[in-house]
Amino acid sequence: MEQVTNIAFIRAKPGMSEELGPRLVGLVDSSRSESGCINYDVHQSVDDEQVWCVYENWKSAEDLKSHFDMTYMRGFVDDLPALVDGGLDLRGFRMVSERADAQGS
Repeated sequence: MEQVTNIAFIRAKPGMSEELGPRLVGLVDSSRSESGCINYDVHQSVDDEQVWCVYENWKSAEDLKSHFDMTYMRGFVDDLPALVDGGLDLRGFRMVSERADAQGS
């Protein structure tokens, strides 16, 4: 199976970044504890504090699908309309370079 990378860009509604940020960070530990999770990291833009990014890698597409089926993720997705300005910009990627940990092996 091939590793899957997801990058989500999320713009908080005006005044909602203070609520959205902790909600995103609150997903980290649960996501990282899933067996298929390689990494799950939340970032906030240095140029616009309303913009957030979630960078995540999963062992397979099936692992990513399982992640979105988790109760805590479904609850978060249900709350997005109240927190997010516009839609979620979610993009899937596949790695085409050699993995960093494979260099020098």
